[in-house]
Amino acid sequence: MSSTVERASRVRFRRAMSLMVMTLVVPGSAQLVAGNRKVGQVALRIWLCLLGIGAVTLLAVVVDRGLIFWMGFNTTLLLFVRLALMAAAIGWAALLVDAWRLGQPLSLGMNHRRAMVGVNGVLCFGVAGSLLFAAHIAGVQRDLIISLAGNGPAASAHDGRYNVLLMGGDSGAGRWGLRPDSMTVASIDADTGRTVLIGLPRNMANFPFAKGSVMREQFPDGFDCDGCYLNGVSTWAQDNPELFGDSDNPGVDATVSAIEGITGLKINYWAMVNLAGFKGLVDAVGGVTLNVRSPIPVGGLGDDVTGYIEPGVRKLDGHDTLWYARAREGSDDYSRMARQKCVMNAMLEQVSPQSAVTNFADLATASSEMLSSNVPSSEFDTFVELALKARGEKIASLSLVPPMVNTGNPDIKLVKRKVAEAIDKAEGKTVKAAPKPQKKPSTVTGGSVGSLRDGYAANDSEDLGSAC
Repeated sequence: MSSTVERASRVRFRRAMSLMVMTLVVPGSAQLVAGNRKVGQVALRIWLCLLGIGAVTLLAVVVDRGLIFWMGFNTTLLLFVRLALMAAAIGWAALLVDAWRLGQPLSLGMNHRRAMVGVNGVLCFGVAGSLLFAAHIAGVQRDLIISLAGNGPAASAHDGRYNVLLMGGDSGAGRWGLRPDSMTVASIDADTGRTVLIGLPRNMANFPFAKGSVMREQFPDGFDCDGCYLNGVSTWAQDNPELFGDSDNPGVDATVSAIEGITGLKINYWAMVNLAGFKGLVDAVGGVTLNVRSPIPVGGLGDDVTGYIEPGVRKLDGHDTLWYARAREGSDDYSRMARQKCVMNAMLEQVSPQSAVTNFADLATASSEMLSSNVPSSEFDTFVELALKARGEKIASLSLVPPMVNTGNPDIKLVKRKVAEAIDKAEGKTVKAAPKPQKKPSTVTGGSVGSLRDGYAANDSEDLGSAC
């Protein structure tokens, strides 16, 4: 008799477990079999509808990879996905609890009851937790897009290239957005993502502004006032905001007109990077590996040097990477520009999609704290896709610095020719090669072979990775 009771108990236990497993695999199936059929039908239809949407989306992404980037940067779609995931988490957990109820736990033995409670708890927390975490990620992504999105209009490529002005500045009191500490134009091929980084020294003087700009009207003969340098254009504009109408960023607008006047390139967008916040971005991806060619001082810039980053190929955290990029003690501005390009190249090569997904929340927080731009959210997917393409391409580099350019009195015709040649080389066009120096430049403080006299390799290279 006891064996019959035990056998019946095991049958009831297996049935109860099966109902929960059925709900895990096909939500609503337990209710169709042993509960409220209307609830089961609704849940099953929703489940099949979601599976259909998922299958169609997967097929569309396979056909057009760009679709996944559009979906990932559409704030309306992200809001809908977040709400849908939250609703699914609640509904699925409720179905699992109902499946546990349908298993009639009070009719089971104590050990079987405990097992049922444990299994149901794991399933509920596992399913609901996963869906709620996915909803959280969708929310973080949406908030990030909203915080980073600029109010500028979408701009089409110029001659097949997007030209983005990247500016770096410290966020100390009164400095954010006032005096850009570094300026680089990333000229990106709109089809291949092949990129040329064009660096401009902050101490360039006597340069023209773009035709038709406010600054051209004020300085028709160029920025030739006493102590006027490229990094002072922003300050001058901020001191004279009435000249720029309703502009929200007169300093940036003036700097853009200077960059266009110097390089001959039409700037599509700009981005201002908070160098202090850059530390968080590097830490969020677990550091970046750089070739330190000679000791890099930590400190200086008005403070005491507290130590050195020792030579060698080493993985640096955010603090050391920032000093690697900005140190000037015992060095010069042009060496620093070379190091900054090496950091850009390393970040592009080493930050994989996998690490971005793994550290997404930290990356999103760091990015929102370090970057402001005028790139509209509708263009984010375009630049993400171009960045992924660029990972498989060599990055070229050109810096408008000595010995090629006299920064105190630059030959603008020469500058524009060199910029055009660098872009032509990147696009595979034949350009007459300049004679190369016979003697290999010496190594000084910097991330690149070279010297002030001979030039730093990372400042003028068709393959930035090899120069670093």
